[in-house]
Amino acid sequence: MKFLQSCVYIINMLGLEIKPDLMLSYVNSLVSKIPKYIVHVQIEKGVTRLRVDEKHLLSLLTFLQKHVATQYGILIDMTAVDRFIGQRRFELFYFLRTIVFNNILIIHLLNDGFSAVPSCTSLYSGAGWLEREIWDMFGIAFASHADLRRILTDYGFQGFPLRKDFPLTGFVEVRYDDGTKRVIYDALELAQEFRFFDFQSPWQNSEFLKLV
Repeated sequence: MKFLQSCVYIINMLGLEIKPDLMLSYVNSLVSKIPKYIVHVQIEKGVTRLRVDEKHLLSLLTFLQKHVATQYGILIDMTAVDRFIGQRRFELFYFLRTIVFNNILIIHLLNDGFSAVPSCTSLYSGAGWLEREIWDMFGIAFASHADLRRILTDYGFQGFPLRKDFPLTGFVEVRYDDGTKRVIYDALELAQEFRFFDFQSPWQNSEFLKLV
């Protein structure tokens, strides 16, 4: 959520904020044209967020890009958030911009992490790498993506690092072996022989009492 707030702050710093009355009339006009595509509308600090179902994502993006009254021809960024609650724990965000009307629009949807989201590479060619990043970090697949593979992690990496259930320590440790002159993977080994997981008072700790 802090990431989205920072995006809204940057948008306002760029001077893209529109007067509330004009924004409200614009959003009402937009919703009246495509009512079945939009689930929820939120306007905050001059930035509009539209929530859409996965099945209507491409239809909505096509309308926003092609319609003469919208012309959102630029996909600024894509990201995702793992809420870790409910069946559809993941929330995807699309940041669109129109140069003609000098406005930014945020499209978001919910996903369960198992069903594939329609790829928008046919509309925005720059979405190819962005969708690969989301797949690499969150494990959210995109249908009809021409080259959906990892882009940030190494080959053979296990798991998806930005999921809330991914362990902070990971599964393997990486080191450079000077003998073989290459990077090798070892099983994760955490040395904890000096840790005492005793939840008693430190003055009643059994190991401490042995010393006095």
